[in-house]
Order: sequence, then C-alpha cells, then structure tokens
Amino acid sequence: MAAAIETKKLTKSYKSKAHGMVDVVSDLDLHVEEGEIFGFLGPNGAGKTTTIKMLLSIIEQTSGEGYVLGHELGDVEVHKVISYVPERPYYYEYMTGMEILKFYGSLFGITDTARMDMLLEKVNLHRDKTKTISQFSKGMQQRIGLAQALLNDPKLLFLDEPTGGLDPIAHREIRDLILGFREEGRTVFISSHELSEVELICDRVAIINHGVIARQGKLTELLKGGRVELSVTGVDKGILSGMSIGDGNIHDTPGGILFDVPEEADINSIIDGVRANKGSVLSVVPRKKRLEDLFVETVTAK
Repeated sequence: MAAAIETKKLTKSYKSKAHGMVDVVSDLDLHVEEGEIFGFLGPNGAGKTTTIKMLLSIIEQTSGEGYVLGHELGDVEVHKVISYVPERPYYYEYMTGMEILKFYGSLFGITDTARMDMLLEKVNLHRDKTKTISQFSKGMQQRIGLAQALLNDPKLLFLDEPTGGLDPIAHREIRDLILGFREEGRTVFISSHELSEVELICDRVAIINHGVIARQGKLTELLKGGRVELSVTGVDKGILSGMSIGDGNIHDTPGGILFDVPEEADINSIIDGVRANKGSVLSVVPRKKRLEDLFVETVTAK
C-alpha cells in the first residue's frame, strides 16, 4: 500500500540560550499508509504539534526529509488535497454555518452551494445552517470544522484533538464521521489524548516521547500481551503453581483463588487441570491490554 506520509530522520531544532541547539523532534521515521486512520500520540511537549506543523509545511525541518501524498515537504501543491482541523478552531461568531463554508470555499475558488448543503447534512448541521457560530455548542463547532475541512474533497485530513472536551453523544457523532472518512478512502491523521477513542478507531499508531518515536505499528500487534483471570475454588495452590503458566500469578481471594495468566497461555488445559483435581472454575475473564496501558508503559520507561 502506498504511503500517505513518509518521513526519514525528520528533525526540528531550535536555538536555546542555555543549551545551544535543542532537538524538539529528532530523527523521526514515520509511516502512514493511504486509507488508514493513524493515531499520533504523546504527552504534552513531546513534539506532536511541531511534527504536524512540519508535515503541513507551516514550519521547515532542520534536517531529514518527508513526503505527504508523494509531495516533498514544502511543496504547496499538496495543500489542494489535504485539510487540517486544529484543536481550537476559531470562526467568526456572527457568521452562520453556511457563511463559514462560503467564506472558506472562496479560498479554494469553490462556489458550489449544493456541495456546501451536502456537507452540512453530512455533519448533521443542515437544520442549523441559519444559526450563528455563537449559538453552536462545542460539538457543533467541531462538526462545522469537519465540514469546512471537506470542502476541497481532501485525500488526507489532519485532526488535532477532534473529540477533546466533548460529551459522550458528541464523541460518538465525531467518531462515526471519522470512521466514514476511512470508508470513503481518505487517510486520517489524528493527534489526541483521548486514548479510548484512538483505540476504537485507529488502525495504526505512533507514540512520540521527548521528540523521538518510541512505538509505532498496528494496534492489534502493539496491544498483545493481555491477561486472563481465572477464579477457581476447591483446588490446592500448590497444584496450580505446578501448571505450565509462564509468568502467571496466584492470589487468595474471599471466594477462592484468583489465577492470573498471560493471554497466550493454554486456558483450556488449565481449566482441565483444575477440574481433574476436583476443583471448580467460577469465572474466566479476559483482561485485554489497553492503549492507555501501552502509552503509560512507553512514556514512563527509562
């Protein structure tokens, strides 16, 4: 599959009075495939915004190279087929949703009001197109931002905290819109701290920490290593200890024994072993590794 974004040793440095040249982003090797939803994660100050600004050619890299949809960084032609929705978009509050689209459409030479009506319907604002932005909720402002970002029919969208500060209903509305972008064949690059949302919608992620990519890959691969908890009773702990369970853990509980094993353990053999020793299995609960676990593990590693 072709790359929508590709960087090689991309670096951005700034001069510091105290420390000389300081790398904010260092030797960044990023790969985003066309048609996927890609999560770009990291703690505050990790270099996320700087990276996005380089990819958008708002700032120039110090060294290294990068390509967006096959265009070298700095090629303004790519701006015709990409869009960006910042974390805190600002719109003139006295304008209506339709006026916003007409205003931004004029920057692209787009005057097709039928398309603008279609976009307002797509983001579920067609019934509110006469309301001014000052009357919009935060969720509605996010949706008009997405409508504005779709004006030029982009192949690649950059979304910075698209669900930040939204209520659960607005979360779902924005999530469904983003999933719809993938179905339309668009590539979506998301920078977000909403890790549960990222886990739900992203195909691949990269975690940046101190300006360096610490983890990158498919979520299904990165989130391997979950656990399975078996609650058992009527069997001796010594027998459980003798089972081949890798790095399993055994804990006494008021109702029996909690047997915590890696997800790759042979659960059926463990259950058979418990029953063969006249014990009972009360419950089997998979504990999938979460993106939050991976994130904390990655950014706190020494």
